Amino acid sequence: MSVTDSAAQPASAPAGRRLTTARAIAEGIAQEMERDPGVFVLGEDIGKYGGIFGATGGLLDQFGPERVLDTPISETAFIGLGIGAAVEGMRPVVELMFADFFGVAMDQIYNHMAKIHFESGGNVRVPMVLMMAAGGGYSDAEQHSQCLWGTFAHMPGMKVVVPSNPADAKGLMISAIRDDNPVIYVFHKGVMGLPWMAKNARSIGPVPEQPYETPIGSAAVTREGSDATVVTLSLSVHHALDVAEQMSAEQGIELEVIDLRSLVPLDRETVLASVGKTGHLLVVDEDYQSFGVSGEIAAIVAETDPGMLRAPVRRVAVPDVPIPYARSLERAVLPVPERIRAAARELLGA
Repeated sequence: MSVTDSAAQPASAPAGRRLTTARAIAEGIAQEMERDPGVFVLGEDIGKYGGIFGATGGLLDQFGPERVLDTPISETAFIGLGIGAAVEGMRPVVELMFADFFGVAMDQIYNHMAKIHFESGGNVRVPMVLMMAAGGGYSDAEQHSQCLWGTFAHMPGMKVVVPSNPADAKGLMISAIRDDNPVIYVFHKGVMGLPWMAKNARSIGPVPEQPYETPIGSAAVTREGSDATVVTLSLSVHHALDVAEQMSAEQGIELEVIDLRSLVPLDRETVLASVGKTGHLLVVDEDYQSFGVSGEIAAIVAETDPGMLRAPVRRVAVPDVPIPYARSLERAVLPVPERIRAAARELLGA
């Protein structure tokens, strides 16, 4: 499934209409707030400031302080507020400023948000979105640079989505708000298209004006290829595409790049179909390597049919160390294009 197909972009964007990922997220939230008066937004600096990464820009002016609530610095309190509102039938979008901060509200997130539906025998729903920024590459150091989507995916009861581009960012946000389950929505700082961060050419793209849903649980084949499958998500999709284009031009090697888009539920079928075609698997993940997404993808292939592999699986992920502050050390641990390229060459013996 391609990011340009009907699931990701059900209608063409008007000529010249291109949005940043940050603007696309805010537009998706705004359209759902217009459609459903039960949708509201809360979190730190999400009002007048528009969110530290721009994901709620303009919402305060459009909907006012009764539906766009700037909160004190108390993650336990405002995530708990969101849970209570969701249980009572509203659809809150709660922004946790950094994924790294989940620890101070872990009881609310996992013992309540994720479990109330089960504890009630399915009688109580928690239709809320917990949105958060993730990712390194900007010398934000060990407490502001983790991805941690594998941690959330490991704990049952929550859906987990991670967009990599503006069109999917809007569609996945709308799908998440409409879903009756709690949804963790993680965006990487590097894909947001913010002027004060490193440029990413694909963080600005065409986005349809009307509301649409990108299905949760459906991966996208962002580049077709025949030699090896690269399974990845978020900013690493962009790095993988850069490597694929370079290796195609220089060596005639064609990498197929799969953007997972959703970790829970996980689109196993798209991964297996691609690996069955190429016979080679490289998993790229900016989360930690041990006990994470990269191991899960490798296990899916091994448990289904290890005979489809013509070489051992290769993984490029963050080693089990805190993210360093120093730019050179940070670059050494992140799945940057140089590491992806080296792993692909090793995988293919190129």
